[in-house]
Amino acid sequence: MRTLIGILVAAYALTAPASAQPKSEVIASGKAKFRADVIVRGLSNPWALAFLPEGRLLVTERNGKMSVFGADGKPIGAVSGVPEVAAAGQGGLLDVVLAPDYAKSQRIYFTYAEPRNDRKNGTAVASAKLVDEKSKPRLDDLRIIFRQEPSYGGGFHFGSRIAIARDGNLFVTLGERNQKTPAQDLSEHLGKVVRIAPDGSVPKDNPFIGKANAKPEIWSYGHRNPQSAAINPASGKLWIVEHGARGGDEINVPEAGKNYGWPVITYGRDYSGIRIGEGTAKEGMEQPIHYWDPSIAPSGMAFYTGDAFPGWKGNLFVGALVLQHLNRLELNGDKIVGEERLLIDMRERIRDVRQAPDGTLWLVTDSRDGKIIKLSPAK
Repeated sequence: MRTLIGILVAAYALTAPASAQPKSEVIASGKAKFRADVIVRGLSNPWALAFLPEGRLLVTERNGKMSVFGADGKPIGAVSGVPEVAAAGQGGLLDVVLAPDYAKSQRIYFTYAEPRNDRKNGTAVASAKLVDEKSKPRLDDLRIIFRQEPSYGGGFHFGSRIAIARDGNLFVTLGERNQKTPAQDLSEHLGKVVRIAPDGSVPKDNPFIGKANAKPEIWSYGHRNPQSAAINPASGKLWIVEHGARGGDEINVPEAGKNYGWPVITYGRDYSGIRIGEGTAKEGMEQPIHYWDPSIAPSGMAFYTGDAFPGWKGNLFVGALVLQHLNRLELNGDKIVGEERLLIDMRERIRDVRQAPDGTLWLVTDSRDGKIIKLSPAK
């Protein structure tokens, strides 16, 4: 069995919940001192955050609301023209990212649980222009560029993060809808990472093009519920973090055409304690570069490249839902060599983590009183 990397966990606590934090609070990390300021509060289970020009914020809430806020957190307005979402369980309005040429194109991409026939639903990817973002924001030229097939009933395991590669293509993570075995079936999108062009077409070098009974959008398979995705700036490779079964949360670096094992191999067990699959390794199936036992329930990730926190440069940050903290991981290439758990006493489910253009780090908390929190260096 693969041995867990030795972890040095340092918890540096806040003295009060985020909603009561004074702006003067200074928090010590192993490599930085910072402040945690609540910029926006009162959101309904917010899911993702993107940075617009001049510091404005674009935020999604799982109930189907998309909004624009000023850099100071003051609301500018709800975005009109958002399609209907299946807001049930883990489903709803999910990830959002800006196109690399947003300043010119005004185009954004977002994912959501799309209502289908017979009370079923499925992850969809939409592209649209964000118009009048400074006053009365709305979506224009909306296009559905990808639909996960088949659809299912229920509200579990949508995955649903977008990462834009250096070549402009989109990676989209898709959960297996709590169905397990479809993750190994190439004729379905469930439990896969897909790679599509910005218009939804299939890149010609995708690994399963021309293969019988295989969806051409598939990049990698054998995934459970990847709720984090980002491009590693050092290598240009896609990294994902998968919300696994109990004791089976994983970090993977998905390569074209490869099988990451779920549910045949896993370090996790069913929530009842029953063993899943055949063990932790099998020929032809890839190993994670890191896993958490016990599970942290990861969601949202960011590679830190800014100058605001020199001691964090090159680190990977991952939000934790169940264990309610910000996970800071030190890297050596594709290896995790250290870990620190921040903001434990804040007691917030961290859904998303994003680096702002100025190098500050921003968090989205998942609750009925969801918050946007800014981490900035303390003098």
